[in-house]
Amino acid sequence: MKIDYETVPDLKPALGLIVLQADETLEQDMRRLMPGRVELHTTRIPSGAAVTRETLAAMATRLTGAAALLPPAAQFDCIGYGCTSGAAEIGADKVADYVRAGRSTAHVTNPLTALIAACQDLSIHRLALLSPYVADVSVKLRDALQVAGVATPVFGSFEEPEESKVVRISATSIRAAAQELAAQGGIDAVFLSCTNLRTVDIIDEMEETTGLPCLSSNQVLTWHMGQLSSYDADIPGVLGRAHSLT
Repeated sequence: MKIDYETVPDLKPALGLIVLQADETLEQDMRRLMPGRVELHTTRIPSGAAVTRETLAAMATRLTGAAALLPPAAQFDCIGYGCTSGAAEIGADKVADYVRAGRSTAHVTNPLTALIAACQDLSIHRLALLSPYVADVSVKLRDALQVAGVATPVFGSFEEPEESKVVRISATSIRAAAQELAAQGGIDAVFLSCTNLRTVDIIDEMEETTGLPCLSSNQVLTWHMGQLSSYDADIPGVLGRAHSLT
């Protein structure tokens, strides 16, 4: 016997997230920070076990296929590509083009684009940047920020190429490194780069101890997707206190 049914319209905003295969942090952070009324759909993109400019660039042609695996019937307000250094290597405009070739969406963003938008909103021009990655990967990111008018006169890195080790860098190590960089002075804020680095829980403490805004890849990406999609999120730090996402 065939039974009739009725359908209901989509009432929740839909967001898409492209997460690196090796990333163990971003998706968990996003689900913590986004409100329950948001439909967050995730897909994965093949990524190298080691982070190099070559493995980052290789994601370019895989973005369309990863985006295409998001639910085809969902109407996406925004799709985020979850890689700070990957966005710097590939280029934000190209990232958006590749994503839109796989799934229709009103907006596309990434942690680099989100960081630049946050810096503009908070009038931040000089960052202390903490990176987990090797020198040539970090240089590409710093160059992209410089082009956008955000200098990184203070810089430090763990110089760890393996993603499986990056995600396991302790909060104590991240906190100590960021505080050491902030103490050098001459900056407007601290940025903790990499979506796989576990940073969300130390942002408020960092701001209290340094007296500076503290931004991180996952924090600014969540915030920017909220700005583009108009949802309320529990963003830590000055970025959350300065803006009510409506």
